[in-house]
Amino acid sequence: MKSHIVKECNYQWPAARPLILRLLTVADKETLSIAEIIRAGRLFAIKENNIRVTMARLTQAELVEAVDAAVYRLGPKAKKLGADVAAWEHADKRVTAWDSSWIAVTTGGLPRSDRKILRARMRALSLLGFRELDAGLYIRPNNLSGGVEGIRSRLFDLQLEPEAAVFQASHFDKDRQKKSLGLWAQMQLEAHYKKVSNQLSDWQKTQHSLDNETALRDAYLLGDFAIRNVVFDPLLPAPLVEESARQRFFDTVRQFNAEGRKLWYAFFTKVN
Repeated sequence: MKSHIVKECNYQWPAARPLILRLLTVADKETLSIAEIIRAGRLFAIKENNIRVTMARLTQAELVEAVDAAVYRLGPKAKKLGADVAAWEHADKRVTAWDSSWIAVTTGGLPRSDRKILRARMRALSLLGFRELDAGLYIRPNNLSGGVEGIRSRLFDLQLEPEAAVFQASHFDKDRQKKSLGLWAQMQLEAHYKKVSNQLSDWQKTQHSLDNETALRDAYLLGDFAIRNVVFDPLLPAPLVEESARQRFFDTVRQFNAEGRKLWYAFFTKVN
């Protein structure tokens, strides 16, 4: 069952693949046994055979690897993405003062026929907050530590093709400058920060009235949703976003995650 807050938010239970990868990303010592994963799967009505088949496929794809008998961690192909996702707790520390310039990426000359490559490209750009200004031209404010070089390195680590041009841009014409400043408006970030923060706070007020299994499921579902919002936050500067609202949201998610991890740590400790 789900608590009424999770039901109202209409969060769907995870499938085996995202559950396994997510748990390995946040697991204590970054490893879990197959028995621990199977037990976690039961909380979401995922059958043991489904977990084992999915684990075999993830291992074959080098997204997961065995480190001991029936003990697993993220594999080489998932570690870079896993590290980037795991760094969400300090994401706001990457923000620097904005000098009004932009970081731009051109993809117009890159192939679009391979859907797998295209998905990886768009995920990399989305993870770093890029939006399309013109066809094949993506931009974001130049306000992250490391500047162009740092963003270029992170994009390539996230599987953007090395043929893509990544560079600093400024002095757009009047129309493009106006369009640039509005690229993120539809996200309604301040309202979203407040909405999700309220959901997390409201759940914590009712947490102690829930049975342990419901609390574990809720903590996973709410926490995973909130963390994804942090991971994909574009980290915009003022005046494109109210930075204090973002800071309050990030602090709320960090506090919720700490409580959720305590629940899950106790769950896995009990397995042993």
